[in-house]
Amino acid sequence: MPLSLNEIKDRALAFSREWTGERSEKAEAQTFWNEFFNVFGVTRRRLASFEEPVRMARTRFEAKGGKGGFIDLFWRGMLIAEHKSLGRDLDSAYEQALEYFEGLAERDLPRYVIVSDFARIRLYDLDAGSEDEFPLKDLYRNIRLFGFIAGYTTQRITAQDPVNIKAAERMGRLHDRLRSAGYRGHALEVLLVRLLFCLFAEDTSLFERGSFRDFLENSTREDGSDLGPRLMHLFQVLNTPESSRQTNLDEGLAAFPYVNGKLFEEALPIPACDAAMRGLLLDCCALDWGKISPAIFGALFQCVMDEEGSSRRRNLGAHYTSEENILKLINPLFLDGLRAEFESAKRSTSRLFELLKKIERLKFLDPACGCGNFLVIAYRELRELELEILRAARATGQRHLDIFQLVQASVSQFHGIEIEEFPAQIAQVALWLTDHQMNMKVSEEFGQYFRRLPLIDSAKIVCGNALRMDWNEVISAEQVDYILGNPPFVGSKFQNASQRADMEHVFNGIKGAGVLDYVSAWYLKAAKYIRGDEKIDKALEAMPGAQKPPRERVMAAFVSTNSITQGEQVGVLWTELLRRGVKIHFAHRTFQWSNEARGKAAVHCVIIGFALHDTARKVIYDYEDIRGDAHAVVADNINPYIANAPDVVLQRRNLPLCDVPIMRSGNKPIDDGNFLFTPEEKADFIKREPMSAQWFKLWLGGEEFINNIERWYLWLGDCPPQDLKKMPEVMKRVEAVASFRRNSVSAPTRMIADMPTRFHTECIPNGRYLALPEVSSERRPYIPIAFLDKSVLCGNKLRIVEPATMYHFGVLHSLMHMAWVRYTSGRLKSDYQYSIIIVYNNFPWPDAPTEKQKAAIEAAAQAVLDARSAHPEASLADLYDPIAMPPDLRRAHQALDRAVDAAYGKKAFSSDAERVAFLFELYHRYTSLFPAPAKPRKRKKPAPSFA
Repeated sequence: MPLSLNEIKDRALAFSREWTGERSEKAEAQTFWNEFFNVFGVTRRRLASFEEPVRMARTRFEAKGGKGGFIDLFWRGMLIAEHKSLGRDLDSAYEQALEYFEGLAERDLPRYVIVSDFARIRLYDLDAGSEDEFPLKDLYRNIRLFGFIAGYTTQRITAQDPVNIKAAERMGRLHDRLRSAGYRGHALEVLLVRLLFCLFAEDTSLFERGSFRDFLENSTREDGSDLGPRLMHLFQVLNTPESSRQTNLDEGLAAFPYVNGKLFEEALPIPACDAAMRGLLLDCCALDWGKISPAIFGALFQCVMDEEGSSRRRNLGAHYTSEENILKLINPLFLDGLRAEFESAKRSTSRLFELLKKIERLKFLDPACGCGNFLVIAYRELRELELEILRAARATGQRHLDIFQLVQASVSQFHGIEIEEFPAQIAQVALWLTDHQMNMKVSEEFGQYFRRLPLIDSAKIVCGNALRMDWNEVISAEQVDYILGNPPFVGSKFQNASQRADMEHVFNGIKGAGVLDYVSAWYLKAAKYIRGDEKIDKALEAMPGAQKPPRERVMAAFVSTNSITQGEQVGVLWTELLRRGVKIHFAHRTFQWSNEARGKAAVHCVIIGFALHDTARKVIYDYEDIRGDAHAVVADNINPYIANAPDVVLQRRNLPLCDVPIMRSGNKPIDDGNFLFTPEEKADFIKREPMSAQWFKLWLGGEEFINNIERWYLWLGDCPPQDLKKMPEVMKRVEAVASFRRNSVSAPTRMIADMPTRFHTECIPNGRYLALPEVSSERRPYIPIAFLDKSVLCGNKLRIVEPATMYHFGVLHSLMHMAWVRYTSGRLKSDYQYSIIIVYNNFPWPDAPTEKQKAAIEAAAQAVLDARSAHPEASLADLYDPIAMPPDLRRAHQALDRAVDAAYGKKAFSSDAERVAFLFELYHRYTSLFPAPAKPRKRKKPAPSFA
C-alpha cells in the first residue's frame, strides 16, 4: 500500500540528513537515487533504469565521437534525472537532459526532468512549464512537487487537457485493431473497460506505480503473440483475493492488488494479438491517466462508435455534454443549495457534521446515463464539497479528523439506466475511478493514505430501455432525491420504429404526441415516477398511520433540445406536465451545446429543472450570446416557454385571438416544377409559344422573397380552355403535371390529377396584401415583411395577411411581435419557423389602441418603407442583415418600436424577456375573457381550395 504523505515527509527529512555533505557523483549517485525513490515507498528498479543508452542530438553525438550518450536515470514516459558532483552547473545538466529527447520514442518522452548536485534539487515540469529549485534540506517541505512518484495527483484535472483527446483516440485505435482482427461485441467492450481501469490504476496508486506498463514490457513478447493469454492471467489475479492466490505466483503478478467489484469476474475469450496491438497498448500506457477528466469516457465511447457512422450515432442519440454544461445543470439542481448550507454552517462543527450526514444520504438517478458523465461529475462535485466541509471542520479546531470515518459519500448513492451495454460498463468504472481521484485529494490534504480497495461500494447502472422500464426497479421514488441527465436528442421526424413505439408507450394515446421530440418522453416519465401511482397513494391515505412517500423533495433536471419550449410541441407536452402538477424551478434559455467528443455537434439546447412542488425562488438563466455565459434573473414564475409569466400553454388556434385579418399560407403548386421559370427560361418559352406571355405572373417563394430572386409562374387557372388548346408547348407542360400527380404516392395529390392547371392549395389575394416568410434566420433583428400587389403569386413558404393596413404591418414588424416569435415559434435548425396556428393566431395585439396611437404606428411604419426605398438595389436579406442593416432603416425601426410599445401602454422594455412576459400576461387576460378557440373542422376528403 502507498505511504501516506506524512510518512513520506518523515522519510524525506531523514534522507536529507543522511546525504548532507556528499560530493562525488561517480561514487554515490546511483545509491542517492535508489534511496530517493525509497522515500516515496517505491522500488526504483521497478520504474527506472540507470545509464540508459540513447542516441543524442547530432551536435552532441559528434562531440562524443559518434558514441551516443547514457541517461543517468530514466523512467520511461515520466522522468529523466541528471546528476552532477557538488557545485557543478545545473543549467548545463538540464541542457544535457534535453539533448537525450531526440533519441527517445514518442511514447517514452518524459514530463519531468530532475537535476541535482546532492546539495540542490531542481525539478522541471515540462507540461506545466514550471521550474522549482530548493536545497536538499528542504526536500520535506517540497514533497508535494514529487507526488507523481507515489501516485498522488498534484495537478488539476481539466476537461480541456489535451491528454483527454489523446487517450480517447489511442483507445479508439486499439479498439479498431482488435475489432478488425475479429475480436468483437461484448468481449471487446469488457476488455476495453478493463484495460481502461488498469491504465488509470497504475497512474493513481491503485496499482504500484508503473506496474501495468512494466508487466506489458517485461512479461509479454515483442511480437504480441502472448499478450492475450497474459492479460487474461492478470485479470484472474485481479479477481482473486491475496489470501487465495497460489503461493508460487510470479512476483510481478502477485504485486497487483485484489480489485473485486465484479469488474474482472467474467471469463473472456482470449484475444489473438500482434506486435501492433501491443504497441498501441503501450502507447496508451505512455499517457498520464491520472490527469484524465471524467468527460473522457463519453468521448471514448463516441470515438469507438465512429466506425459505425453518423446514422448509428443519431439513432442512439449519442450526445456527450461538456463538463461546463453539466455544471449548468447540477449547480442549480443541488450544488448551489448545499454550498449555501455550507457557508451558513462554516463556524459550527456540529452543523458541519450534520451537513456531511445529509450529503451521504442523497440519492441520484440518471435515466439516460450513457457513459455516466452527469453522475461522474455530480459525484466529483459532491466529494469536493465534502472535502471543503472537512477543511472547515479542521479550521474550527478539529485537528485530528479521522477521514476513514468521516469520508462517507459513496458511488453507491448514484443510479443510472443506459440502453447500451458498453457505455453502461464505462459509467460504472468511471465512477470508481472518480472515487479514487477524490480519495487521492483527501489523502494529499490530510496526509493519510485513503483508498477504497477492494471495491465494495458500486453504482447501480442498469442496462435497459428507460422508457419501457419502471424506474422504481432501479431506485424507489421514495428514496431518490435528484433525477438528472441528458436524454437522447432525436427529433420527431428522425425517430426509428422502435423509438416511435417508445413514445407511444409513454404518451399512451395523448393527442398530438407525434410531433414531440424523443427527449420529451423522459419529462413525462419523470413526472409519472415522482408522482407515483394514484391507486397506491389512495391506498396509503386509507391506511391508518401510513405515510405518503415524501416525494416533495424530489427534483429533476434535463438538458434538452430547445424545441420542447417552442411551437406546437409546447401545447402537447406541457399541457400534460402542468396537469400533473409540474412546476419549473429553474431554466436555462437557449444556449449552444458543446461536447467532449470528436466532431463536436452544434445543437441549441435548454436546461429545465422541475418538480411536483413549488418554490419561492425561481431563476432563469439568460444568454445574450448563445455561445457565451449566462446571467441569472430571479422570476416570479417560469412558464413552459421559459418566460417569467403565468403557466399558459398556446394551443392550436384556428382563428386569431384578436380582431385582425386572417393569415394564410401561399399557393402549393405540386407541379414537379413544370410551371416555374427563371427569366431566361421564360423568355425562351415565350419565343416558342408567344400566346403564353399573358399568363406569366411573378412568383415568390420564401427564398425569392428574402433574396430578391426573380422567378415566374405560368398560371393557367384563369386560362380559357379554347386558348389553352392553341398553345401546344403549354399543353405539354399541363400533361406533364397531370402525369406527375397521377403517379404520386400521396392520395390527395392523385385526386387533383384531373385539374392540372390549378394549384393543390390556392391562396390568390384580391388586393394588396402582406407577406412574410415561414422560415427566417434567427440572426435577423426583424423577420422581413413586405406589401405585395395582387399580381404577384406567393408560394406556400410565405405567409399572407389580407386585407392588411399599415397598422398591421407596423405591429407585425415591431420588436414586440419579434419577441413573441422568438419564444413561441418552432425552429428549423436554428431558424424561426413561423406558425399561423401557434404564433400569429395567439399573438395578443394592443388592447383597444387610440386613433392617435394607431396613427403613430402607421406613420412610423411608412417611415420604415421609405427608408427601405432609399436602398433600391438591396434585397430584404441585405436590409435586415444584423451587421449590414442601414442606419436610417435601423432608426426608422427604433421609432416604430417606440410607437408600438406606446400602443401597449408601455414606454419602453429593457429586454425581449420583459416584452414576452408582458405579452403572456396580456394573453392570459385575453383568454380568461374569451371562450376557448374553435376546433378546426375535419375535411371529409382532401380537395383543393380555390380563391
